[in-house]
Amino acid sequence: MFTETATARRPRLARRLLGSPLAQALTTPHGVDRYVELVKPAFSLRDVRAEVIAVRRPTPAAVTLTLRPNENWQGFRAGQHVLLSVEIDGVRHTRPYSPASSEHAPDGLIELTAHARPDGRVSPHLRAALAPGEVVGLSQAAGDFALPAAARPPELLLISGGSGITPLMSMLRTLCDEGHDGRIAFLHYARSERHVAYAAELRALADAHPNVRLLRGFSAGGTLAAAELDGRFSRDHVHAARVDPAVAPAYVCGPTALVDAVRELWVDDGHETRLHVEQFAAPAPVADPGAAGIASGAIRFARSGAQTANSGGTLLDQAEAAGLTPQSGCRMGICHTCSCRKLEGAVRDVRTGVVSTAPDEQIQICVNVPVGDVTLDI
Repeated sequence: MFTETATARRPRLARRLLGSPLAQALTTPHGVDRYVELVKPAFSLRDVRAEVIAVRRPTPAAVTLTLRPNENWQGFRAGQHVLLSVEIDGVRHTRPYSPASSEHAPDGLIELTAHARPDGRVSPHLRAALAPGEVVGLSQAAGDFALPAAARPPELLLISGGSGITPLMSMLRTLCDEGHDGRIAFLHYARSERHVAYAAELRALADAHPNVRLLRGFSAGGTLAAAELDGRFSRDHVHAARVDPAVAPAYVCGPTALVDAVRELWVDDGHETRLHVEQFAAPAPVADPGAAGIASGAIRFARSGAQTANSGGTLLDQAEAAGLTPQSGCRMGICHTCSCRKLEGAVRDVRTGVVSTAPDEQIQICVNVPVGDVTLDI
């Protein structure tokens, strides 16, 4: 008993010593992390980092990473997302991904699956260049798109398309690990079965758990024999799920067309309060009836002294076009890495169309466009 207790205490004691004022003073100006990471790359006193344990490529365009987070990781709720950071050509890039693993993974590992977009910067790097042993940055898990923590619902509808399967896979794995016996319907849409990252496991979970109903829809020719759903998402597909949308919470994640179709049906039927939506896609701009398609005014970057004529693009795009390098991450309004102070002027949020004229406010420059003259603290 004494040996086990002493062993358990050693890591905590080591962290206290490394975090002490003496250790900080001895390692100035670089800090403790800079030296310890030479022998233990994932170590940090405060930051969440993770070692890449395994890399798989389950489909022609996807990559699955198995990660071991360091001691700063606080866990996640099934459905939440994390911000993963990697360095590419000397530049740090951050993107949001949802863990696909169960909340109850006994080894403490987490699993992320990314679809490598041809026009992407980070996802192709993860698929082509990341290898076991490398270390990536992580944020703590965040987001309200998650299973309720207090009580699991007696009926549940999960709807995903393409790479949107990951947060719902986490929900399904978590509920199966808990022995949940409530009715679960899982609708997934993809080009074909070979484009489903978790095709074999989905089938195995449905076969092993009588309460899980798996329904798949494939859009590519030659695979319809394996599909349970015909065509694109429709009301008939909801009927085939055999759960009641008036009672069951529904979670949907996937391409914009799928999410919009589900949302439209739920709104029409008055069930929108039970619909939960997650999308990791660049926001579709909301039309501004007052803009008349003409950009006007100038953008002034106060700290750098730079100035540029308003081209009509997002403030992030225009700052980069002016030769500046403001911090940014997801470029879709999720991670808040690009937040900065707007000193003067009006901006319009491209996701909602809302115009803000308040001076000295924090804004996300990746999802805001200038309305006339704007001054930023960049």
